[in-house]
Amino acid sequence: MKSHSLFLVLFATFLFAQSNSTLEDNNTTKIQTNQEHVTKELLDDISNEKLHTLREELIKFNKENSNIDNEWTKTYSAYAERKELVDKELSLSSKIKSLEKLRRLNNSQKKELKKIKREYKIVTDKLNLLSSFEKDPFKKLIEPPSLDDAPKITNPISLIGALSYIKDLDIKTDKYNSKGESLDNTISALNRQKHLLEQIVAIDPNPIDKQHLLFLNNELKQLYTIKDIFKTTSNIYKKKVEELKLSIQADIKEELQKIAYVGVIIAFFLVLFIFLKYLTRKYLAEKESFYTVNKVINISFITILILVLLFAYLENVSYLITILGFASAGIAIAMKDWFMSLMGWFVIVIGGTVHVGDRVKFVKDGVEYVGDVVDISMLRITIHEDVTLTTYTTNRRAGRIIFIPNNYVFTDMIANYSHSGLKTVWDGIDFYVTFDSNVSKATTIAKNIAKQYSKGYTDITRKQLNKLRSKYQLKNTNVEPRVFSFIEGYGMKISVWYMTNAYATLTLRSTISTRIMEELSKESDIEIAYPTQSFYVDRAIPKPILDKTEEQNG
Repeated sequence: MKSHSLFLVLFATFLFAQSNSTLEDNNTTKIQTNQEHVTKELLDDISNEKLHTLREELIKFNKENSNIDNEWTKTYSAYAERKELVDKELSLSSKIKSLEKLRRLNNSQKKELKKIKREYKIVTDKLNLLSSFEKDPFKKLIEPPSLDDAPKITNPISLIGALSYIKDLDIKTDKYNSKGESLDNTISALNRQKHLLEQIVAIDPNPIDKQHLLFLNNELKQLYTIKDIFKTTSNIYKKKVEELKLSIQADIKEELQKIAYVGVIIAFFLVLFIFLKYLTRKYLAEKESFYTVNKVINISFITILILVLLFAYLENVSYLITILGFASAGIAIAMKDWFMSLMGWFVIVIGGTVHVGDRVKFVKDGVEYVGDVVDISMLRITIHEDVTLTTYTTNRRAGRIIFIPNNYVFTDMIANYSHSGLKTVWDGIDFYVTFDSNVSKATTIAKNIAKQYSKGYTDITRKQLNKLRSKYQLKNTNVEPRVFSFIEGYGMKISVWYMTNAYATLTLRSTISTRIMEELSKESDIEIAYPTQSFYVDRAIPKPILDKTEEQNG
């Protein structure tokens, strides 16, 4: 009995203790639950605040990095959109086929089929617009600019084209490199955007952000692939550009060396040309050969200059000679006058019939031109028309520049008034006296005056003709003034001839004419004749007065 009571006491004590322990455990659990709830609320508040901050940061980042929306992202967006449209097209096509297989369609099915077909058409139209993004959508972006063939540098002018080509290469390279920089910046910006989205999804995994994050991952994966391709393509393009630049720079260097060599040669001949011109002016300035020697020096220098440039910059001189050989016959026919003028130039220069400074008379179609030769080129003679007896009696014009083709020396007459240094010519003055005048006295007066004023020219002519005896066979070298008398219809014609300067004929003619008239007017037995008629009514016709010489001879 005692043992049984003791067991009951012990069991009651155990139950009481167990009851107290249970109460304590329940209180503890309740406290922990409250604490967890509070913690969860705190964490939710922190997450919402962080989520709000991240979204604001994402919005701010998108505004500040507007460059994300560039040709790379637009191209990928178009590519991704086309891919989705292709999947959608397949799905719609499958639905259309399944509905069309049904034998009978109810109204709802008919409406659905019509709606799907309409949607299918919209999708196909969009696909047609995005057809360029079907294959290699980034091909146009990563493809380097085309490189034109490098210009050939064969002359100094081509250097301008070569430098322009190098500048164009630099522009194309910079433009292509800017694409690579744009791609790197785009990838960096998308990575930052991806990082922000990953944090947002970790806090708030909503479907829209998840879809956007998936799109970014696919886009970055594609752009990283494009970056590797672009890097390889860019390296190849840079090497090609560098090779072209090195090749062109080598050609430029070679052309500059050629220019330097040609410049030295030309400079040498230029110094020689200036030296010869100096000697010509110093020793031949007062001589007749000055112009000819000066002309020969000029032509020689120009010819040498042309030959130097021709052999320096003409790639195949023999080819040019061959062409000219075949074309010479055609050139001779088509340019007959020029060819004959060139031959005439050789005749003039080698024969020495006309020199610069000579006074010449040129007759063409019955018109006479008298002037001084001022230039003899390879195609024509240039004369300056002076006031002469011809202009006085015929042309009544002077001072003109007359151009005579050199080929006229073969077909027309050219008179030289000053050939071989002979600068004098015969000039004559005619006047009439009446039949009853003292003709002998008139001729004597005219001869004495002509002798007085032409004495200097007479002596010069005599000396020059003596020099010409070694070159020409001269029979009559009498250069003294000559007077001739002739019976004319209304009186005696007296013609006095004298030597005068070929360049000042009218001056001496005017002086002698004036002096003759002055002296004749002093004589009472000499009257100037002119067309008149005399009537004798109350006396006989007077006989002509004869001088003593005529009386003795009679």
